[in-house]
Amino acid sequence: MFGNKKYSASPLVMHAEKFDTLIGPRCEMHGRIVANDSLRLDGTVVGDIEAHSEVPSTVVIGESGVVQGDVRAHRIIVAGKVTGNIHALERIELHSSALVQGDIKYGSLAVEHGARVLGLLLQIDLHAQENSEVEVQAAIRKARA
Repeated sequence: MFGNKKYSASPLVMHAEKFDTLIGPRCEMHGRIVANDSLRLDGTVVGDIEAHSEVPSTVVIGESGVVQGDVRAHRIIVAGKVTGNIHALERIELHSSALVQGDIKYGSLAVEHGARVLGLLLQIDLHAQENSEVEVQAAIRKARA
């Protein structure tokens, strides 16, 4: 009765999504990336990554992926390392190997056991996003004081 169910050790599953842009593990890029569609990063980016807000897209940072800059997209999945702030308009997933050194603004959040965040977690209200930006900045200033 109780022993027949099998539970996965990893509750988060990488979704089968089409990625138009792939940055391989031996690639290092310097500068700002503006993606018009979904992006998968397994290499290193020194600079900001931004996915256009008109198209709901996903930025995936694989286990070997490293970002030294801010990341902004509808959905963000982190299994690697981000040194910078993250703004997930819709959802962020932090896998067990994730390390984020910066503040995270999110609509919804999923975190695996073992993921590390060195910064603030700030939930945003998708319906009142314009007004919440001022409130978020005030919360950041208050937390740092």
